[in-house]
Amino acid sequence: MTPFSLPRLRPLKRAGCALPLVTLLTLGGVAPGMAADKPLDRQAVEQIVRDYLIANPEVLVEAMHALEAKEQAQSEQAQKTALTANRAALENKGPVGGNPKGDVTLVEFFDYNCGYCKRTHPERVEAVKKDGKVRVVYKEFPILAPSSMEAAKAALAANRQGKYEAFHTALMKHEGRLDSDVIRATARDVGLDIKKLEADMGDAAIQAEIDANIALARELGIRGTPGFVIGDTLVPGAIQTEQFTSYFAAARTAKKADKAG
Repeated sequence: MTPFSLPRLRPLKRAGCALPLVTLLTLGGVAPGMAADKPLDRQAVEQIVRDYLIANPEVLVEAMHALEAKEQAQSEQAQKTALTANRAALENKGPVGGNPKGDVTLVEFFDYNCGYCKRTHPERVEAVKKDGKVRVVYKEFPILAPSSMEAAKAALAANRQGKYEAFHTALMKHEGRLDSDVIRATARDVGLDIKKLEADMGDAAIQAEIDANIALARELGIRGTPGFVIGDTLVPGAIQTEQFTSYFAAARTAKKADKAG
């Protein structure tokens, strides 16, 4: 990725300005009862609205902010619902690292060709190590290049030989784009059986797991890498050790609150 980008403020549609017209007309000097006595001339109404907005441009800014806040709230609610509905798929499917018995689960969606994933990798590793009670679930999310898919298949095949994290870490530390030669050389370096690796990479079950990850990311609204789910929070983009630590603490606080409730 490509980091997540903030949504653009959308210009107000003309139809979206219909609701405040009564207020605008009143403020502009048109009495509320006027419409009953005599139909308003469209050109006159538009001129009143125009004059009011020119005199009070902050109204448009307030309306844009209100629209943005409403859409943000709707998006957050949709994400929360999706996280709850897909909790089992998020936390119980995929290679597991960190502390398998940890009280907080961190789910990471990543691509081995993603520079931001590689940048945040040591930060995440340090935060998980310092905490000691975080369970990590890896979600292969190859979306950047054909070699990303090949690397994802190789990683899941490495998991069958008990060397997922070693292979994963080696690929994350590799500088530059991946290709078949780099992937296989990395596999040899971490002690994988290349013949078995290639046979497992062709297993339909591995492709099905990757397809399921992609579908899950889409349902959660994750469109780039890296993407993290920590407790009930979806965190898009690369973050630093201190931020991971804060999210771990927030997840524990939320869990205690749920139990108390």
